[in-house]
Amino acid sequence: MTERFRKARAQLPHLPWALGLIWRATRGWTLAWAALTVAQGLLPVAVVLSTRALVDSLVATVQAPGDWPALRQSLVWVAWMAGLLLLVESLRGIAAWVRTAQAEWLRDYLDDRIHAQAIHLDLSYYETPEYYDQLHRARVDALDRPRALLENLGSLAQNGLTLLAMAGILWGYAPWLLLVLIGGALPALWVAARAIVRFHRWRVRNTGNERRASYYDWMLTWDRAAAELRLFDLGDSFRSAYRAVRAKLRGERLQLARQQMLAELGADAVALLAMGLTIAWMVGRLMQGLASLGDLALFYQVFSQGQRLLRTALGSVGEMYSNLLFLENLHEFLTLRPRVTEPRRPVSPPANAPGTIRLENVSFRYPGSQRLALDGFDLTLPAGRIVAIVGENGAGKSTLLKLLCRFYDPEVGRVSWDEIDLRELALTDWRRRITVLFQEPVHYHDTVAYNIACGDLAVVADMAAIADAARAAGAEGSIQRLPQSYATVLGKWFGGAELSVGEWQRLALARAFLRQSALLILDEPTSAMDSWAEADWLARFRDLAAGRTALVITHRFTTALHADVIHVMGQGRILESGSHAKLLARGGRYAQSWAQQLRETEKG
Repeated sequence: MTERFRKARAQLPHLPWALGLIWRATRGWTLAWAALTVAQGLLPVAVVLSTRALVDSLVATVQAPGDWPALRQSLVWVAWMAGLLLLVESLRGIAAWVRTAQAEWLRDYLDDRIHAQAIHLDLSYYETPEYYDQLHRARVDALDRPRALLENLGSLAQNGLTLLAMAGILWGYAPWLLLVLIGGALPALWVAARAIVRFHRWRVRNTGNERRASYYDWMLTWDRAAAELRLFDLGDSFRSAYRAVRAKLRGERLQLARQQMLAELGADAVALLAMGLTIAWMVGRLMQGLASLGDLALFYQVFSQGQRLLRTALGSVGEMYSNLLFLENLHEFLTLRPRVTEPRRPVSPPANAPGTIRLENVSFRYPGSQRLALDGFDLTLPAGRIVAIVGENGAGKSTLLKLLCRFYDPEVGRVSWDEIDLRELALTDWRRRITVLFQEPVHYHDTVAYNIACGDLAVVADMAAIADAARAAGAEGSIQRLPQSYATVLGKWFGGAELSVGEWQRLALARAFLRQSALLILDEPTSAMDSWAEADWLARFRDLAAGRTALVITHRFTTALHADVIHVMGQGRILESGSHAKLLARGGRYAQSWAQQLRETEKG
């Protein structure tokens, strides 16, 4: 019990944080909600008190037929009661509208906060399953919790106001009735609190399984997986895996619900017993002439509503605790901090002109890994020159790219641009000076023009610049064949046209032409091209690289031989360096791999 109390107390700091989120997102709507909460809390008391007066008035009218003043008094009370009930219903409708508006504004605000956090965090977060668990809990479990918490508070405040007034009425009959009222509701509170804690633990424990079920579902419906699923007959395998995960989740969830149902039945029995005993006591008073029918009607409403309100209020407290538990997930996600940080006093970078890039004695390992991806690594990219990096998979080529983009910082050593450590530059300033043509460029399901403009959104409206970039990349021909040329929507998500892998890669090249940057990095730029397309692309690449420092990461030596200098990587180090001719003359690893590629080309 002490441990549970400690955990419950640990959630309290999340309450003002959550309320602050709500206030920043929905100030005006929150004020309207508060006013409606007070009004809805007081109106039921007016209805209950009016009920006694109405019943007594009707009894007097029945006992004195033809008494016009008594009948008129009854009609006044009927009209008053009708007005109160109409007001109750009107406020309920208005409150529903306010809550809907509040929920929409709050959801958009939280979505924006989560999106901002997702793009602010380091790339390293996207390479750990723990991050995806946190993101899943923040998006799926916690996103609606602030709104639910506000509704809990509103329910608690509204029911609390009504309950206090009801308690005052009960006190007038007998003080011990309050103890009976509270005692009848306590079992329900215990059942609710126990269920909340168990469900939260189950949800946290099964986050990975829920993500796995989502993964299987996505694979079964993803267009890029459709061909392999059919060719290799993987559909039934994924369906079976999905059903197995869902069966586990469903079985455990139903078991929790069954236990909850049985516990609630016991709590309801206690509450009904308490209510039955008190009603019997009141009937006894009526038989003794100590109470009127109006008193009985009033007492029944007060006690039954009081019991319901108390259980609802206690349930709201339990739900608040549940929402605070899940809000801890949202708070945990939104307070994550990037490991790659901005400098306190950024150095003003020189003009956006080619600079010399140096990696000096760089060692780096990925978070959670014991193996060094780079070990004492040294490399120079001379200003205005083209450098090629070749090597086997796992040699460290992709790691080099990530360090140059400052997605990570080295553990040892430094990466510099014209003798300025990259850690001394503002991230935005540095990344604005880089263009990267990734091996698998992102396919944006938008227009052709927007796909190219993603290279530099500052020129999104400059169609002349976009067309020039497409022409320079050799993409103009395939674009002109599309139904609406540059206005054609690409991708199947929104009913657009589809391109081949090579055509998508040319659009990515057009982005690179559009972005006027000092450093150009190309990761396997010709991997999806045939030999004819590769030759044409390489001719265009020289124009793209003119006046820039360029790094080409490739497996194809036919691409690497166009570089000014070639470095052979292996085991996180540079093994050989030189021009294509010098490396062939040396007869080392590069020469052996070149000969092997030639033999494979001849066989093909």
